[in-house]
Amino acid sequence: MKTSYKTIIISDVHLGTKGSKAKEIARFLKQYQCENLILNGDIIDGWQLKKSGSWKRKHTRFFNRILKMIENNHTNVYYLRGNHDDFLEQILPLQIGRLHILTDMTYESCGKKYFITHGDIFDSITTNLRWIAYLGDMGYTFLLWLNRIVNFYRFKSGLPYFSLSQYVKGKVKQAVSYVDEYETELAKMAKAKGCDGIICGHIHKAENRIIDGIHYLNSGDWVETMSALAEDHEGNWQLIYYSEIDFKSISHQEPPATSLRLTEEDDLIPLKKVSFEIPKDDLNSENFRF
Repeated sequence: MKTSYKTIIISDVHLGTKGSKAKEIARFLKQYQCENLILNGDIIDGWQLKKSGSWKRKHTRFFNRILKMIENNHTNVYYLRGNHDDFLEQILPLQIGRLHILTDMTYESCGKKYFITHGDIFDSITTNLRWIAYLGDMGYTFLLWLNRIVNFYRFKSGLPYFSLSQYVKGKVKQAVSYVDEYETELAKMAKAKGCDGIICGHIHKAENRIIDGIHYLNSGDWVETMSALAEDHEGNWQLIYYSEIDFKSISHQEPPATSLRLTEEDDLIPLKKVSFEIPKDDLNSENFRF
């Protein structure tokens, strides 16, 4: 049987870019069942798709996997807007069956309340100086390109994977200071909202710790870290890393589909164009209690 969680949270998949680990995250999601799946921003990288990015079959398979989770396991899916998929602003908020598309949300479970947001709203560079944010995105894209070359030769030499971008972040004093300030400010926001914790993404740095009495959780990313947050049915949170999963010990048996019958080499579900008209007075963040 598959491992069952109450809630799984992933962020920063950046579908449409070369660095996105679309195959890995689809394989990851196949191993688990959950009542709630929260896609916490930057799932689709609209910035790169406007420039040099491309949409591939494996990127569509990621959404096919989510559709199977909804159909087979009745999973509730919440897609929160990030800065790279800010095109979603045009349709927020939106609900189609078990799929919810939102700006952010408040999650209550086992007597605790968490504010969940991608995190870019607290990033003054991304919010106020967008051209600098685009410049930073270009630099990160270059580091990922260079990283592939470096690790190609490391692999041929029998050396383990090395993250050039994480190395740079760890060595540049301003980057270290930014991450610390980012986490502290988010913890302050959670306290101001009367929450016990805050769950975010955005900075591609997985974390699970207490900051000034606030439970700070960051799901990491699916470009390099390949990590996710998971809550068990007792309300305990943990970080799961793809590289640490023993896939051989996990059963690959799928529960029978009710109406959506796709194999792992599934035929892609055709996506139809739909026009939405959202009332202007229905744009507030929603609270969800589980």
